[in-house]
Amino acid sequence: MLQLGDEIALLSVVFAFVLLGTRSTIWSTALTACLYAFLIMFRFPQVPTSQARQVLRPAKNAASGGVSLVAHRGGGHDAPENTMAAIREAHKNGATGVELDLEFTSDGVPVLMHDETVDRTTNGSGPLTQLSFSELSKLDAAAKHRLSDKFQEEKVPTLQEAVEECIKLQLTIYFDVKGHPDEAAAALKEMYQKHPVLYNTSIVCSFEPKVIYRMRQADPEVVTALTHRPWSLSRLGDGTPRFSSLWKHHWMQVLDVIVDWAHHHLLWNLCGVSAFLVQKNFISLDYVQYWAQRGVEVVGWTVNTAEEKQYYQEILNVNYITDSLLEDCDPHY
Repeated sequence: MLQLGDEIALLSVVFAFVLLGTRSTIWSTALTACLYAFLIMFRFPQVPTSQARQVLRPAKNAASGGVSLVAHRGGGHDAPENTMAAIREAHKNGATGVELDLEFTSDGVPVLMHDETVDRTTNGSGPLTQLSFSELSKLDAAAKHRLSDKFQEEKVPTLQEAVEECIKLQLTIYFDVKGHPDEAAAALKEMYQKHPVLYNTSIVCSFEPKVIYRMRQADPEVVTALTHRPWSLSRLGDGTPRFSSLWKHHWMQVLDVIVDWAHHHLLWNLCGVSAFLVQKNFISLDYVQYWAQRGVEVVGWTVNTAEEKQYYQEILNVNYITDSLLEDCDPHY
């Protein structure tokens, strides 16, 4: 729930900004009151703590000290990402869960795919939204993988196929939704209705708050999380500037500060999330405690070295998402 300190800080900032802009205490008070009323009326409560804990801290994690080891894109370093082979390899290699990316074909079939195009991971080319599922199913999803000889002719699976395999292998699922909030919410709601076990074994995550809010509207009993990387508007995943234009870079940095503040003081509460997925470089014991006080679990990504994994398990004691269960590797952004 929103702590009193958070509430006061949020409303105070809004009041101060409106006051600076309008020089009117009446307008400032009125708009701040409207924001407070909006939060009360439209925010979603978090799912029960017991349900969130079943998803984020299942009993099967005892061997890893209670920490979930989640294979990023199914473990994209160990097998072709977002494929049935990746899911099976992740289970074989000791993962307790898998993170899978949800996208849609031109004919509306929900499939596993990270990018908007098929160029990087398959032997095909072009935007996914211009390919029917029939066309997509003819592509080799292992074509560009470093172990393509081991995983030949792997196909892009449907959401249904992936979910059924994860349920069979008793893997927790982190559904990473890239966009299409209405379509994704509808597809996932249907999946939860078909497989009620998902309510206690899966979580829906997204960088886009609108996706999570739509998911809570479609089914408020689903465990959800916001995904966040500070400075993501102005910098790429490896930290290099996203824009060569200096003025645009600085403007995006300003927007980054606003977005970061909104995630930590408003959006998480509006959506009623149970977890906050954060790029690994920004997580500390104090940060974990900050969210613990709000009833929110921290999950780090992508934790890819033995030293990092030991730190997350033994010191931070929080779940982590990794590209490989077998060896150190560079992160996949």
